[in-house]
Amino acid sequence: MLRAWTPEPPEDHSRDKQISMRWPDQIKVVRTLRFRLASTFMLLMAVVLASSGLAVTATLRFVLNTGSEQILRDELGALKGYLHFDEQDGNPYWFADRSDPEELQTVARLQNVFLLVDDKGHVNDKSSVDRSLSFLEDPKTIKADLEEMNRTKEPIIKVVTSSDKVPYQIICSTIVDPYHWRRWYVVEGRPLLEDRTVLRNFRKNFLIFIPIALLACTVISWYSAGRALRALQSVEKAAQAITGSRLGVQIPKRGADDELDRLIDSFNQMSGRLKASFDQMRQFSTDVSHELRTPLTAIQGQLEVALFTATRKEQLQEAIENALQDVERLSNLVRALLLLSQSESGQIPMNKSVLDLNKLVEDLVDQFQIPAEASEVRLTQTSRDPVLCEVDRTQIERVVTNLLSNAIKYTTSGGWVKACAEVSGDNVRLIVEDSGVGIPESHLPHIFNRFYRVPDPNPEKGLGLGLSFVASIVKAHGGEIQVRSESGKGSRFEVILPAAAKAVEVPVLQG
Repeated sequence: MLRAWTPEPPEDHSRDKQISMRWPDQIKVVRTLRFRLASTFMLLMAVVLASSGLAVTATLRFVLNTGSEQILRDELGALKGYLHFDEQDGNPYWFADRSDPEELQTVARLQNVFLLVDDKGHVNDKSSVDRSLSFLEDPKTIKADLEEMNRTKEPIIKVVTSSDKVPYQIICSTIVDPYHWRRWYVVEGRPLLEDRTVLRNFRKNFLIFIPIALLACTVISWYSAGRALRALQSVEKAAQAITGSRLGVQIPKRGADDELDRLIDSFNQMSGRLKASFDQMRQFSTDVSHELRTPLTAIQGQLEVALFTATRKEQLQEAIENALQDVERLSNLVRALLLLSQSESGQIPMNKSVLDLNKLVEDLVDQFQIPAEASEVRLTQTSRDPVLCEVDRTQIERVVTNLLSNAIKYTTSGGWVKACAEVSGDNVRLIVEDSGVGIPESHLPHIFNRFYRVPDPNPEKGLGLGLSFVASIVKAHGGEIQVRSESGKGSRFEVILPAAAKAVEVPVLQG
């Protein structure tokens, strides 16, 4: 007879899956900084508690032993005061005032653990309370103690255990009969049960205290670590909130002036720098697209007009010539943008050397005499004294060239341009001034921005990149550039650079 086949139910792996999914979460918690801080504090606290417990236990044991030894010495002294010897036969006897209960109680305490042996090894008197210390009467033990006391001249203090496992501390000494000069062996002792009980209770209570203290420390350290890392969580959330449209996220400081506040301050500064950099890149992209659109539109328009309307060869040639002029302007613009980008990002290698800045100015002034004469501008150098500075010659030439070119370009016919270098303390100053049209005061804060041009009816006077290039080169040399100008009264540009070390003597580089 055939039976219908029913598939077996699949194995339930849900529990295994739940267990396996817990492991990543557990590992994640273990790897957190909060867990590591709390566990480190707990481990340190456990070590401190264990070390303290051992130290306190050892100290308590030492105090108890020292106190017990002192008690035995005091009782031995009291015993020698109450134990007298008969003048006739030299037998010892206890002398105490029977009417004084306190003396009777003291004598009874001294007789609690007590042994008295004569010089022949016979036991004369011993404790009547505890008979479990009979091994103290062993002649070999007594003989060994007497030999050691003869050698050290000091009583012997030791710990013994009775036959019923009770620990005792005893002091062994000798008493001399002043009438017959017989030497008696005497033992006085006290039980250590109370001291051992105190030590044992302390250990038990401390072992109970340790897990409670560790539990409390765990809770406190976990909470404290969480509060301390709350600032880091704010940094994490702020970092997650940074997007292309939100680059300047700032975290409020806690006012504690600690490491976390300094971290927050560094993060805020980084966020500000990122925002400034992205704003600069965005502005750069906008400026580049704007500047490139003009010549490209002009080229496209000229070629379209030539394509659809030109009927003669001359018209085509004129259109091509105009397009080539715009292409050349576009090429100059791209080259200038590339150099400016490299200088601002620090990609231009700086091959610094010590040179005479006035000699460099002299060479460049000579080169610019022809364009200056063409513009009917008098170009002179006002100082030729040696001025040494450590700079990249090629880059500084570009600075001087840009400043001289701008000065000649914006100086009207019959004007003048002066250039020189001079020493100013630990710095040198490169000065280029002119009697040109000047710069209105409202435009002075912006003239070093890319593509910024003072409004001028002649659009061919520049791309607005020269002074930006100058400023970036000066900054790369660790210097600064200043400008003073008034509309219609000319301009004065001063480049301040670090002077070369006076101890360095190198030949002046010729142009």
